[in-house]
Amino acid sequence: MELNLNKPLIFFDIESTGVNVGQDKIIEICLYKVFPDGKKEIRTYRINPERHIPEETTKIHGISDEDVKDKPTFKQLAGELNAFIGNADLAGYNSNKFDVPLLVEEFLKADIDFDISNRRFVDVMNIFHKMESRTLKAAYKFYCGKELINAHSAEADTSATYEILLSQLDRYNGVEYEDREGNKSVPVVNDIKALHDFTKNSKWVDMVGHIVMNDKEQECINFGKYKGRAVEEIFQTDPSYFSWMMNAEFPLSTKKIITEIKLRGFNKK
Repeated sequence: MELNLNKPLIFFDIESTGVNVGQDKIIEICLYKVFPDGKKEIRTYRINPERHIPEETTKIHGISDEDVKDKPTFKQLAGELNAFIGNADLAGYNSNKFDVPLLVEEFLKADIDFDISNRRFVDVMNIFHKMESRTLKAAYKFYCGKELINAHSAEADTSATYEILLSQLDRYNGVEYEDREGNKSVPVVNDIKALHDFTKNSKWVDMVGHIVMNDKEQECINFGKYKGRAVEEIFQTDPSYFSWMMNAEFPLSTKKIITEIKLRGFNKK
């Protein structure tokens, strides 16, 4: 089966210094670009994070400070990466929660406002977890009948993710899904918009879920003492909270969202 595409789709995977989107850095990225005509292009980069890679992280992906000391920084590669990605949609494994937010964060730190407004995001893990619930290695064995060699290398994980999605499209062709509210649908189809809608975190406003949308379509804080309260209301009653968030170690993409909400509140006055 070939993917039904009307523009390129990039499968990608990131290895990083850690799992904190606001603080950690990319040290390896693989981009597997699939074009509507079926052509494929793959690029893999090692990146100098300009900081120490913790030993416990190196044990997971095998990349040490020595491996990246002479590699370019993300800022040095940002223009090339942005040009290669172009207007492509993005797909990955657990990508909506980690890889996409970290990629956006790195672009923002490199002074590139990476546009996500017209992109679709397909998270293969969310299809897997909603339909079967397991890990990447188990998913590859389950869907493709093969053992995943070199797990936690960006290229191996990216290629496996691509194969898994193709297998998922075959396996779940015509298969009904029932959500928590009892709504039934057949969501796993060979259409990137449908896969985007099925795998996205629908209530998240920012990239990491610090800001979420409530049932009244209001952006709300999703952590701490103000959890569940409308962001705009909090900024009016406690103006210092905006300053605290802007100075704290939140991702730049989150700070961009709350700044837009803050400015919107000013314009209403």
